[in-house]
Amino acid sequence: MSEQRGPLPRRYARYYLEQTPSLVWLLVVNAVAMLVGVRFYVETMPEVSTFLWPLYADSPAALFLMTLSVATLLPFLGKSLDEVPLTVPLAYLHTIALVWLVKMGLWTVVALNIGFDAYFPAPWAYFGIIITHLGFVAEGLLVPHYARTTKGALVTALVLALANDVLDYGFGYHPPLRYDPGVVLPLATVALSVLSVGIVWRLLPMQVPSKKTA
Repeated sequence: MSEQRGPLPRRYARYYLEQTPSLVWLLVVNAVAMLVGVRFYVETMPEVSTFLWPLYADSPAALFLMTLSVATLLPFLGKSLDEVPLTVPLAYLHTIALVWLVKMGLWTVVALNIGFDAYFPAPWAYFGIIITHLGFVAEGLLVPHYARTTKGALVTALVLALANDVLDYGFGYHPPLRYDPGVVLPLATVALSVLSVGIVWRLLPMQVPSKKTA
C-alpha cells in the first residue's frame, strides 16, 4: 500500500488509526457529534415513523456509519494499516459510510447557502454548522487509508443515496429547514448524491477480486 492515499498524508492516518488513544478519541468524538446531531431532529422526530429515523436524521446517520467503519479497526490496534483485512462486506460498509459522510458534509454547505438569508450571520446556525459539517469531509479522508471499494458497492451507494433523496423530497422527510426547499435544493441534492459517489470512486482504490472475496 502506498504511503500517499488521497489528499491526506499517510502518516496522519497512521497516527489516528493505528494508536489506541487516538482511535478511541476519534470514536468518542463521533459518538458525541452524533448525539448533538440527533438533538437537532428531536422536536420533529415524533412526526416521523420510528423505522424512518435512520433515513430522516441524515447527518447523525452519516456519523453512525463512519463510526461503524472506523470501529472495524479496533481488533487491529497496534498493527499497521497494511495488515487490515480487505473483504467485500467491508468494502460495502466503507463505501456507503464515505458516500454518506461526504454527501452530508457538502449538502449542509449547499443547503445553508441556498437559504442564506435564513441562516446568515448567526454564529452557530450558519458558521458553526458549516464548519462542523466540512469536518465530515475532512474525516472522510482517513477512509482511503484502510478501505477499498467495488463496482457493486459504488452502485449500491448511489442507489441508496438517490432513494434517500426521493424519501426526503418526494415524501417530505428532508432535514428541518428554515425555508421551503422548492425545486433548487432537491435538484442540488440529487447532484450531490452523484458527485459524492464520484468522489468516493476517485478516493477509494478498487478491490481486486479473488476466489475468497468474489
